[in-house]
Amino acid sequence: MPPYALITGASSGLGLALAEALARQGRSLILVARQRDALETIALELTQRFGVEVLFRACDLGEPLRLSGFLLELEENQTRINLLVNCAGVRSHGHFLAQDWGQEQDLLELNVLALARLRHALGNSMAVQGGGQILNVASAAAFQPGPWMSSYAASKAFVLHFSEGLREELKQTGIRVSVLCPGPVRSPLRNTPRLERSAWPQRADEVALYTVRALAKNRALIIPGWRNRWLLRAGCLGPRWLRRKLAAWANRRYAPY
Repeated sequence: MPPYALITGASSGLGLALAEALARQGRSLILVARQRDALETIALELTQRFGVEVLFRACDLGEPLRLSGFLLELEENQTRINLLVNCAGVRSHGHFLAQDWGQEQDLLELNVLALARLRHALGNSMAVQGGGQILNVASAAAFQPGPWMSSYAASKAFVLHFSEGLREELKQTGIRVSVLCPGPVRSPLRNTPRLERSAWPQRADEVALYTVRALAKNRALIIPGWRNRWLLRAGCLGPRWLRRKLAAWANRRYAPY
């Protein structure tokens, strides 16, 4: 059985683009998302186009019991995974106190807890195998507070710092950890006329190609696009009160909803 690259959130957007970029390299894939019909179509298409083995599993990773069942299935089948791409995520926008708590909890379950659990389970498997690679998808929003999308920005800040911490922890196990922090990406999560006009969105396939090349070089922090790299470096130099104000203005103006 060949080793697989497991990609979560693989039914659309950046997750789908990453799956295609890896299939183009000849990688065997396991695609995970909630939409079974979409996954089945994508798996067939990638197999036909690139001649690779593509498995899929419909699973809501934000449901702890379903995630447990999925991990148990991988263990029982002795599935070898040497690349984990944590791309699944959800977003919320608006005044925190006005949000439905159930939706906020779902965001934290998926963006934080499910990601950490997948890394723990598959990281242990990789350590036994002698190594592997993990890519976590954060966001440019991870570098500063995010008023009017506070839970989302905070969840991505967790992904960023968690990834950088584990990169150092896991070096001796042969596991390489990278974190992707894209700016706006044209996808179902961020696809509005205001965003298209004003925030230099990148195409998902462009971000995926840049990311796969950076993974081959074992980059710790992956930020596609020179504008994004410049803005993030410049933003980190300002005082935190100013960063909060600018983030609040941007999130109100370019909100996806």
